[in-house]
Amino acid sequence: MSPYLAAEDLSMFGRDPWWLVVVKAVFCFAFLMVTVLFSIVWERKVVAWMQLRIGPNRHGPWGMLQSLADGVKLMLKEDLIVRRADKAVYVLAPIVAAIPAFMAIAVIPFGPADHEVSIFGTRTTMQLTDLPIALLYILAVASVGIYGIVLAGWSSGSTYPLLGGLRSCAQMISYEIAMGAAFASVFLYSGSMSTSTIVAQQHDRWYILLLPVSFLLYIVTMVGETNRAPFDMPESEGDLVGGFNTEYSSIKFAMFMLAEYVNMVTVSAVSTTLFLGGWRAPWPISTFWEGANHGWWPLLWFVVKVQLLLFFFIWLRGTLPRVRYDQLMKLGWKVLIPVSVTWLMLVASVRALRNQHYDFADIALYVGGGVLALLLISFVVDMFRERGQAETRTAGAPGGFDPMAGGFPVPPLPGQELPPVPRRRPRRERELIVSGGPDTVGDGTSDGTTDGKEASDG
Repeated sequence: MSPYLAAEDLSMFGRDPWWLVVVKAVFCFAFLMVTVLFSIVWERKVVAWMQLRIGPNRHGPWGMLQSLADGVKLMLKEDLIVRRADKAVYVLAPIVAAIPAFMAIAVIPFGPADHEVSIFGTRTTMQLTDLPIALLYILAVASVGIYGIVLAGWSSGSTYPLLGGLRSCAQMISYEIAMGAAFASVFLYSGSMSTSTIVAQQHDRWYILLLPVSFLLYIVTMVGETNRAPFDMPESEGDLVGGFNTEYSSIKFAMFMLAEYVNMVTVSAVSTTLFLGGWRAPWPISTFWEGANHGWWPLLWFVVKVQLLLFFFIWLRGTLPRVRYDQLMKLGWKVLIPVSVTWLMLVASVRALRNQHYDFADIALYVGGGVLALLLISFVVDMFRERGQAETRTAGAPGGFDPMAGGFPVPPLPGQELPPVPRRRPRRERELIVSGGPDTVGDGTSDGTTDGKEASDG
């Protein structure tokens, strides 16, 4: 094995007694549910603060029990099944969407891989389990959740839910590729697909510093994967009423909302594990406190990082407007995928050069020269392409642009100019018409002036 590859030692996993496995599974479920309840209240509070509103303040102290009240309300609402729905798939779809959202947390490390903590007298790791292919497991689980949304849109027997399901499917396909490339960059550089090993490889430097492009790609793709604003086109109220969950109510609607927020927590936990050092303490704390990464303290650092990423979701929703669907697809296929593939090639080249024992300066020189060459070639190609398109437009429209040529107004293409619009000649002097006084000069007629004088004489 190459000295630059991480040696995976997963022997500490799979040795817990059955009752401890159950305790860990319940903890993971409770962690997700409590974080979701807090995130809903936090989102409503933060967005209200950003929009100069009060926000929830009725249920519980400072409105902190608002999300719990919403859950009780949804469970007590009338549960309807539309007449044209495929009943079996219609009922199964929310379950299919919700269950995969809980599964990815099983391989997320909350603390060190060795037996750091004691639970009821048994030393154990702060992780439910780990796999040699944990990242592939996360990708597979994330891909299953889309089936619930597509089946919900199809089984409703309505037009708008079907369009929302199809939008979500196309969005998942376009953004899953860039997400996979971001994952590939991480396990190419770390030499492992095990989550605990990836966190262990970040002991001296987090991957957000070594792989910043991968981090930015994953941030964008995780917003698109969770259907959150500004990428919430599958459930946009403006053109799809409510999207794939339009025909759902009561507990089934609540399960869709639960799946969305659980996915937010899951992708934030994955981002923390891959790029933000996982459970490790931030840099200033880890320099002067040796016990910051031992005991139960790693759980605190992990939760803080996850909450910061959840705040990023909320901040995006409160600041950015919803994009159009063509802009969404253009970003996924024409920007994210080419950039992710190019970055993956650069990371693979760096790893190959390091395995050949090249110096870091030589690696930076080779990679920088390759990037500059690619940028120069793309600039020259774009310049000649724009010149050719301008000549084609000029040759094809000698008489100018006619916006009504097809019988209805169309906007001009780049390079085309609208013909001058005939306008009414402006008046040189604007006269003010005053009412109630004897001196109404602004009437503009001599009869009006005479009438005014006669009225004053009378």
